[in-house]
Amino acid sequence: MDQPTSRRPAGRAVLQDAVSTAIEEAAFAELAEVGYGGLRMESVARRAGVGKAALYRRWPSKEPMVVELLSAATRGGGVLAPDTGTLAGDVEAYLRGTRAQLRHPIVARIVGDLVGESVRSSVLADAVRAAVAGPRRAAASAMLTRAVERGELSADHDIGLAIDLMIAPVSFRALLMESPADEDDYLRRLTVATVAAMQAALL
Repeated sequence: MDQPTSRRPAGRAVLQDAVSTAIEEAAFAELAEVGYGGLRMESVARRAGVGKAALYRRWPSKEPMVVELLSAATRGGGVLAPDTGTLAGDVEAYLRGTRAQLRHPIVARIVGDLVGESVRSSVLADAVRAAVAGPRRAAASAMLTRAVERGELSADHDIGLAIDLMIAPVSFRALLMESPADEDDYLRRLTVATVAAMQAALL
């Protein structure tokens, strides 16, 4: 008689992946609705359709849960690092990509809230910097390094300041202001101004 076979590990792995995905989606949906201050592990579990134990086996509280999910989501989404062959083309593509990411309905509703909560939590602040700011600044740095290699920027220009010039205006407008009717024209004008500033003698 054939021996009974045990459940395949692959089946358990698939189930765990499905639970993890449900928890991630539920956590971000809750963050968008109630903010970090109102986030409760029990609410995430209920929305995900899982027991509370499924969350507490993974994280002891909401802070490490949000930190891990935020980091994983950012890694999975990737960071736009355009290589159009010119500094102006790269900057405009980067600005457009950053705007598109920040205007995602969920991102737009949780990033500002998490930044505010970071004032009260050094762990959360570190996570936001590592998951949100870090990859974007790294991509921008690589883009500017290519511009140096092409001779479009001087080798001793201030990379940190140049990155700030790219990220700050579009982030401020995407998160805190209504989008202008001529948004595409605004990005083109912002590109011209940003590139001119990067190539100025002070940089």
